[in-house]
Amino acid sequence: MLNTIIAAKLEEVREHSRRMPLASVRRAADAAPPPRSLAAALTRDGSVALIAEIKRRSPSAGLIRSDFDPVHIAQVYERAGAAAVSVLTDTRWFGGRGEYLARARRAVALPLLRKDFIVSDYQIYEARALGADAVLLIAAVLDAVTLHCFHQSAVDLGMECLVEVHNRDELDRAVRCGALMIGINNRDLSTFKTDLATTFDLAAQLPPGIVKVSESGIRSRRDIVQLQTYGIDAVLVGETLMRAPDIGARVRELTGG
Repeated sequence: MLNTIIAAKLEEVREHSRRMPLASVRRAADAAPPPRSLAAALTRDGSVALIAEIKRRSPSAGLIRSDFDPVHIAQVYERAGAAAVSVLTDTRWFGGRGEYLARARRAVALPLLRKDFIVSDYQIYEARALGADAVLLIAAVLDAVTLHCFHQSAVDLGMECLVEVHNRDELDRAVRCGALMIGINNRDLSTFKTDLATTFDLAAQLPPGIVKVSESGIRSRRDIVQLQTYGIDAVLVGETLMRAPDIGARVRELTGG
């Protein structure tokens, strides 16, 4: 599945670049308002911060939310106490769009993370042009050299990177590329099963000074309290929020607000 997604993403990037050349995207990125710091938002008060995700569907779960208004959801997240918002921009697999991020940028003051399968520098400039403050880089789909280059490209644009890892090899590559925020994904990308033990195993192996984020499979306040004992600074939660009848109440429940 992951190989299929990446092949489709490369073709998507080629199509986007035909419609809007890289030079035009770079000019739009240069003209975008200054980015906000995701890392600062996640470490502001010492509690486990919440990155609340805007996600319509997923390959493993199918359609998650039918009454889907990304602007309204972003505003609910902000009012309910989320520290940041993650916006899925992949269309084919997650039902996202770049415009969702751009619209959310105009609607909320929280830092925005562009979550997608980043396989080209083009997408990094595109993220900045859309108003992203940070981008997700997935170590499982990038070799060490490409991961380093993409990380540097984002930093040069003033953005931050959340580098996602699933095992010790990926964690080591993330540290070597200079990542200051590392996300431990509890979802196995080959089976799509989640297990919080992935975070428990890898969190202790992270060097000090790195913002530690746990992603996927987080469903309760109890999960978050447990993750905090492993030194986790923030959690990224999507499906649990997207399925909630009252999204704001679910945010407050998870954050203890």
